[in-house]
Amino acid sequence: MKKTSLLGIVAVCGIVLSACGSGGGTTDGSNAASSSGKEADKQEFRVSVLQEMPSADLSLATDTISFTALNNVYEGIYRLDKDSKPVPAGAAEMATVSEDGLKYTIKLREDAKWSDGEPVKASDYVFGWQRTVDSKTASEYAYLFEPVTNAADITAGKKDKSELGIKAVNDYELEITLTRPTPYMDYLFAFPSFFPQPQKVVEKNGDKYATKSDQSVYNGPFVLAGFDGPGTDTEWEYQKNDTYWDKDTVKLDSVKVSVVKESSTGLNLFNDGQTDDVILSGELAQQNANQDAFQSVKEARTSYIELNQRKEDSPFMNEDLRLAISYAIDRNAIVNSVLGDGSVASTGLIPSDMSKNPETNEDFTKEAGDLVSFDKKKAQDHWEKAKKALGKDSFEFDIVASDDDGTKKVLEYLQSTLEETLPGIKIKPTPVPFSVRLDRSNNGEFDMVLGGWGADYSDPSSFTDLFVTGNSYNRGQWSNEDYDKVVKESNTTNAGDPMKRWENLQEADKIISSTAGVIGVYQKAEGHMINPKVKGIVHHAAGASWDYKWTYVTE
Repeated sequence: MKKTSLLGIVAVCGIVLSACGSGGGTTDGSNAASSSGKEADKQEFRVSVLQEMPSADLSLATDTISFTALNNVYEGIYRLDKDSKPVPAGAAEMATVSEDGLKYTIKLREDAKWSDGEPVKASDYVFGWQRTVDSKTASEYAYLFEPVTNAADITAGKKDKSELGIKAVNDYELEITLTRPTPYMDYLFAFPSFFPQPQKVVEKNGDKYATKSDQSVYNGPFVLAGFDGPGTDTEWEYQKNDTYWDKDTVKLDSVKVSVVKESSTGLNLFNDGQTDDVILSGELAQQNANQDAFQSVKEARTSYIELNQRKEDSPFMNEDLRLAISYAIDRNAIVNSVLGDGSVASTGLIPSDMSKNPETNEDFTKEAGDLVSFDKKKAQDHWEKAKKALGKDSFEFDIVASDDDGTKKVLEYLQSTLEETLPGIKIKPTPVPFSVRLDRSNNGEFDMVLGGWGADYSDPSSFTDLFVTGNSYNRGQWSNEDYDKVVKESNTTNAGDPMKRWENLQEADKIISSTAGVIGVYQKAEGHMINPKVKGIVHHAAGASWDYKWTYVTE
């Protein structure tokens, strides 16, 4: 399939910023400094994030906050460049791929080291991949490895992890075998779940591995410091890694991270000079949109509602009830009046500006059309049908979501519009800390949950694969045979036929959206106030990592 890059691959991996300041866009911090001012004596960047970090374990992390950290303190075979294209990182050069697309030979750089001085070897990749797919690890991201030979059977407990299709030919050469051609494999090589892991350190620390910053070692441009525990710590730091192979181009000495959930608090900190980057939403984003320091970047991320269908007697098994809720949501009102940060209304499950038709280059969402919309009459028609079929006139549901400022406002809107449009429905907004929301989602402790997904790679399958029957990220456990069939075809029968695969993915989006299996609400953007003295920032909506060649300069 024709690979496409975008401003927004892998939004799940990073806080998304655009280039800022007059040096915007360059990846060379020294150039930015010379054109915009001299380098500051203290190369320290202070950033605010909305939530605590749920995990610093490469095999267990699943969220934006965690992956942002992991991409800055670890490094894989590839990393994404300023244009969101995979380029060699831990690899010495791009992989050699067999003609049938099933065998990758990768030569690793011999100067890469862990932060304890030990060399990064091919065996570290083998160990890391095997640990993630091992059924005992229970990694939610193990499904991403399914193109790799025997991965699915290993995760299912049918084969030993030693049979995974990755082997160390020698200390600095990997051989990877796949079961099917995988158009987005290069992007997976730049994704944290596929990074190497130091076997001795993992085994030495056991259950405590990566639960604190001093219980791991790192091979990225920074090392994690001051992290005291997943889901609870509100401050941590990335410090320059002196053992990193490209350390001479790393301009920043440190990045200090603090959790700030309220936009008003963040803005006060920014205006007082106590932080260099803070996220704004709602009225504050709208009020500051014309400020020079304000930046808004759309992510390849869809925020959606999942409806709990785990039990056969769940009212959400009724399609009319699901459609009533979907049609009752005015997505334009949410992005324009509630968020005001540049987010756009969803038209389906797949975000825009992420993937293109391999023949016509048409954007996926433009070709798909409006698969979800606000329609009060249709909402009420489906509502009456649902009540009749379920034999009830009233329902009470909670909506679980994260407790940051912007999301809480969206919850309030959803409560208001659903109760107003669908007489007899009562909604209980339930904002909780990010890590709690993830736990409750995984355990099925919700009626409805407002969550979301950012693309792990530049392909619609990063979204469509999530909701096949049995996928660990299908938290509501919606199930549809036709959906499963077309997604399976896209990954198997039609994996080598770009247009047929494209048609499968279009049909999958149509099925899940038209039945409200999952309800797409908005495509997330983040509004930031960014210190203009920070020059040369390249921030991938995709990606993962901040460009580590940032420079902090004085005017």
